[in-house]
Amino acid sequence: MKEVPNCICLTKLYDLFNRALSRINHNNRLNMYHEEMYVHRNIYLYEVHAEILSSGIIQRNWYGILLLVTIVITIASTGILGSSSLSYFLLPFRVSAEQDDSMHHPQMESNKESSVDEKPVSFAINRTTTGLENAKKTEVIDTVANCTTLQIEAKPVAKGINGTVIRMYGYNGQIPGPLIRVKQGSTIYVNFTNNLDVETSVHWHGVRVENRYDGVPGITQAPIQPGKTFLYKLDFPDEGIYWYHSHTREDMQVELGLYGNILVQPKSENNYYNPVNREVALFLDDMRISENRDIDIYNRDHEQFSLMGRFGNIMLLNGDTDYQLNVKKGEVVRFYLTDSANTRIFNFSIDGHKMKLVGGDNGKYQKESFIDSVVIAPAERYIVEVLFDKAGTFKLLNTIPGKTRTLGVVNVNSDARGDDIAERDFSSFYHHIMNIQGELASQQQTSLFRKYLFVKPDYQLTLTVEMKGMNHDNMNREEGGMSTNMVMMEGMDMTMTKDRTMANEEEKMRSPPIEPIEWEEEDGSPDARMNKLSTDMDTKWILKDNATGKESMDINYHMKVGEFKKIRLFNDPNSVHPMQHPIHIHGMRFLILDQDGKVNNNLGWKDTILVPKGSAVDILLVADNPGLWLMHCHIAEHMGAGMMTVVKVT
Repeated sequence: MKEVPNCICLTKLYDLFNRALSRINHNNRLNMYHEEMYVHRNIYLYEVHAEILSSGIIQRNWYGILLLVTIVITIASTGILGSSSLSYFLLPFRVSAEQDDSMHHPQMESNKESSVDEKPVSFAINRTTTGLENAKKTEVIDTVANCTTLQIEAKPVAKGINGTVIRMYGYNGQIPGPLIRVKQGSTIYVNFTNNLDVETSVHWHGVRVENRYDGVPGITQAPIQPGKTFLYKLDFPDEGIYWYHSHTREDMQVELGLYGNILVQPKSENNYYNPVNREVALFLDDMRISENRDIDIYNRDHEQFSLMGRFGNIMLLNGDTDYQLNVKKGEVVRFYLTDSANTRIFNFSIDGHKMKLVGGDNGKYQKESFIDSVVIAPAERYIVEVLFDKAGTFKLLNTIPGKTRTLGVVNVNSDARGDDIAERDFSSFYHHIMNIQGELASQQQTSLFRKYLFVKPDYQLTLTVEMKGMNHDNMNREEGGMSTNMVMMEGMDMTMTKDRTMANEEEKMRSPPIEPIEWEEEDGSPDARMNKLSTDMDTKWILKDNATGKESMDINYHMKVGEFKKIRLFNDPNSVHPMQHPIHIHGMRFLILDQDGKVNNNLGWKDTILVPKGSAVDILLVADNPGLWLMHCHIAEHMGAGMMTVVKVT
């Protein structure tokens, strides 16, 4: 290996350091009124120092090491980067050391080069469709063998939505992306290529992967630049329905189509699920289309709609506005439901049919039950089975207070009955309810549940919001006048967070709000106008630790591998704008113990939990996966506005 002259090394280090500082200063100017931007800011540090590492300067030159130590000491002593930044400065070195044990796979070398780039691309909003391929339907990559390497790319595509063709994104040109079927216990590799015009990353939602492959820029990897690749190693220890999606500017990239399902089949499929004729994965989604018939405008540098999230005005099912499923009379279909919307909660049902609820995020529930509809929040998954025992066309519905929308239809054909179901006894579907309390997994759940149900929570978090610096003059000009509420807010300190005692929480549990879920954005309302103008510059969504008063990225929860932690999530109904929050924890799973004092009577592993406004939910987190794991609200705009923290497990 050719030795690099020391003078060149020192010049290179100096250049890289100056570039890092210029990016940090630029980012600080953009966010001078915002206090919770550690992750975005440290992406730049991660990128620059990974470049230093990959250049070989540090390894080959003691001058370089001396200079780097001087830089670190200077940064730490002056406090340029904030209290939490020094650990991120060293993160690339830790990640590189961890990757040394992955060299058994020939493509792992690519990660050292491809995850960084000297000139990160800003979020240019290209809306042209010229020369783009049309988006394709989802393909099934069926039962991928152990140690297989899949090739997946993200690229722009053209897709027809509501009578017009718009520019979207797709995995392998598909919306939703490929459905990947794997066996529980297997390991696969995904060689991911970014062929977008913006940086991106892939998060494997709910899958207990190794921390370095979790796909969170600034926490586990640098963002993947256009034209670059990154090799993900995915382990699948748990059965269930999972999904993968962008974790870079999620508010924009997921809405534009970067999402897909992973179905992990149990090791032994005998009697795990009921027998069915087919399995169908459904993504419930919406999209916000503007008057010019294109996607509603995005801010290049900041999330918009930060107050309530980006509600869509077009309903989508598997990416389409006209979804249809054709089945035979007498068929039983197992549906895997995923909510991929930015903020919308769905109340899903099938006209004229009951559904058998059999599972959720991470596999089966202890008991099956019949339901008329299922409420599903962003990032949640549910598994339901439906018997289509009569012919006709039946609507797939989203029914919320005062409104019902059709998402798609199921056409049941009585003339196409197959021999295998011609003599089926329909009553068996309704009379057979599986109860798996005797299985090992359920025994573990029940034991943990009983042990921790009535103990004091280890951590108590309040979910709340602050609003500062809203430009009411612009609001007045753009919206043609302010409401009384807006006038009252002008010039006020809009911080409404309060220290809450358990007595306050218990009182709210006894008298929950009448409308715990904000189902829809009411067009033209004061809230809708404020939502449209709100960004992560003036809206601050908060996870607040009750014991210390620390907020969001300052909380610093540290757990030991093998520990169980009871966490109480309380959604403050007295904040400026209380609304529901789907809280997702990366890399681990948990049980719901109780909500508002009502004990959970049907356990199942989850990774995302909906906390309605005014509610208190107790969960039991299993800290069995070492690393730095993000915990955040899965309303994309709330996460972008600060509602996130990192849980460290060692």
